[in-house]
Amino acid sequence: MKPVNWGVLGAAKFARDHMARAIHEAEGARLLALATSDGAKAEGFRAFCPDLRVHESYEALLADREVEAVYIPLPNHLHVEWSLKAARAGKHVLTEKPIAMRAGEIDALIAARDGSGLLVTEAYMIVHHPQWQRARMLVQDGAIGRVLHADAHFSYDNRADTGNIRNRPETGGGSVPDIGVYAYGSVRWVTGAEPVALKSRILRENGVDVTTQVWADMEGPAGRFTYGALTSMRLPPRQEVVFQGEKGLIRMTGPFNAGLFGEAQLHMFRPGEADHIERFPGVRQYRNQVEAFCRTVRDGAPYLWSLEDARGTQAMIDRVFASAIDL
Repeated sequence: MKPVNWGVLGAAKFARDHMARAIHEAEGARLLALATSDGAKAEGFRAFCPDLRVHESYEALLADREVEAVYIPLPNHLHVEWSLKAARAGKHVLTEKPIAMRAGEIDALIAARDGSGLLVTEAYMIVHHPQWQRARMLVQDGAIGRVLHADAHFSYDNRADTGNIRNRPETGGGSVPDIGVYAYGSVRWVTGAEPVALKSRILRENGVDVTTQVWADMEGPAGRFTYGALTSMRLPPRQEVVFQGEKGLIRMTGPFNAGLFGEAQLHMFRPGEADHIERFPGVRQYRNQVEAFCRTVRDGAPYLWSLEDARGTQAMIDRVFASAIDL
C-alpha cells in the first residue's frame, strides 16, 4: 500500500509524545509535515522524524499538495473550524476528541465529508484496541446475558497545572469534554444504546467542570439498562468500566490509556464458572488508529468510528450539561 502522507496542525505535546510518533511508525503512513511557528517545538518532532517538513502556518500546511491527511490536535474550540478548512483543502481529516463543542456543529462536518468523499472523523482511538473490540463482541453475543447496568470511571488530578487547556473555559476545557467522551461513548459503542433519561451533578472551578457525575437510563437493541459515570480532573487516577448482565459481568481495567495507566485487561465473571481473564499487553492503540485510517483512505476498508458516532456522544454530553445541578 502506498503510504498516506500526513501533516499535523500544531505542535501540541500530545501530538509530539503520542500521535505524531504513531503516524511516523505506522505501516501505510508517512509523517511528512508539521505546522508550527515555534522552531523549538518543531525540534521535538524532528528528534524522531529528522526529515520532517515544517510550515510556519496552518494555512501553508493545508496548501501543501503532498499532504493527503491531516491530524488536528488543537484546543477543543478550534476543532470544527480547522476540520472544515482541512476538508475544503481536499485533505482527509483525523481530529482529536471532542471533535465539536455541540452536537449540531458536527452536521457541517458530515456535510463536508459526504460532499467530498473524504474520510473525516474523530480520533477515538479506543475502538481500535482489541480490549474494546472483544468487550463489544462478548456483550453483543450475549456472553453475560442482557445488560442490566453499566458504569464508567475516569479520573486524574491536574489541579496544579493551572495553565493547561483542560482547566481553561475559553479553550473548551473540563472533564466532560476531555474524558467524558470516553466514559459515555465507550458504553454507547459496546451496547448500541442511547440515553432516554439522564441527570447529572457538576462541580466547577474557574468556569469548567472538574468533577461530573451522571446517571442515565440507556436503551438499545437488547433493551433498557441503568448507567452511571464519574469523570474528574481532581481525583487520583482511576480508570474502570463494568458491564453487568443477567448472567455475569465484564470488568475492564486500563480501558482508556491502555499501557500508560496500566495493562489493559478484560475480566469476565459468571456464576458457577472459573473467572475468565484476557490480557492485552503491548498493544499500541494510537498506531492501530492510524493504520486503520490509512487502510480506509487507500482501500475503502470500513472505519470503526464515524462522525455519526461522535455526534451521538456529543449529544449525550450536551444533555449532561443541560441537566446539571451544580455542586
